[in-house]
Amino acid sequence: MATVNVFCQVNPSEDPEKVRAAILSIFPDAELEETERGFRGTASLDRFSRIIRRQKILDATRGVMLSGMKGDTTRFSLNKQVATVGKVSFADRRPVLGAIEVTVTDDQLEALIDRVAPVTVDGEEVRI
Repeated sequence: MATVNVFCQVNPSEDPEKVRAAILSIFPDAELEETERGFRGTASLDRFSRIIRRQKILDATRGVMLSGMKGDTTRFSLNKQVATVGKVSFADRRPVLGAIEVTVTDDQLEALIDRVAPVTVDGEEVRI
């Protein structure tokens, strides 16, 4: 079973409820708790997977997830400003305004990545 942890820092200039809403637009089932630094919680990848299909960014997502792999864990960052409108955009390592940090752990991580962001040929999913 996959464990998906999300964390997003809230900067002093930001409205905490808008940051929470940005996280929930990508991970609506996230169980979030507010910490002194931001929001932390667990979620599933269900909506995230649907969004990347709708945006047709499966190959980019797959590449990001595979490049972030270390053992049974992968890490990636999402642009929180773009998330406010329910879209996925991957963030650089240290974006100025912070990002939604996602850590996914699974005993069979490569199989999970195959389900979430499958291989494509000419833009169409390929079932392996």
